[in-house]
Amino acid sequence: MAQSRAMERLFITREADRKPVEMTAQCRTQNGLRDAGLISDISVNGCCVRTNSLFFRVGTRVVIRPEGLEGLTGIVRWIAGDKAGVQFDHPIYAPVLEHLAQRHAVQAAIRFNNV
Repeated sequence: MAQSRAMERLFITREADRKPVEMTAQCRTQNGLRDAGLISDISVNGCCVRTNSLFFRVGTRVVIRPEGLEGLTGIVRWIAGDKAGVQFDHPIYAPVLEHLAQRHAVQAAIRFNNV
């Protein structure tokens, strides 16, 4: 039974497709700590961000400010090494997301090799 529950957690159903990107961002925690980051994928509901030295915890409130955008507030939902999954408080407007995805697109093969 425990193995079955563990397998269920491996398959997370997302509300929206994530777009592979390579986009710089400034990251800030609720405590005011700041660091540069890199967004590796983004959807209307959240993103995956990697930081240089800022360590997030699950449940931490954050502000992610991608290059050229206002800050996106959200909460850290998962951590894997130096990456964190952030769920935005408010969805990004879909046409804005499409513009970002096109402007900062990453080839799938390149992204796969760098993950």
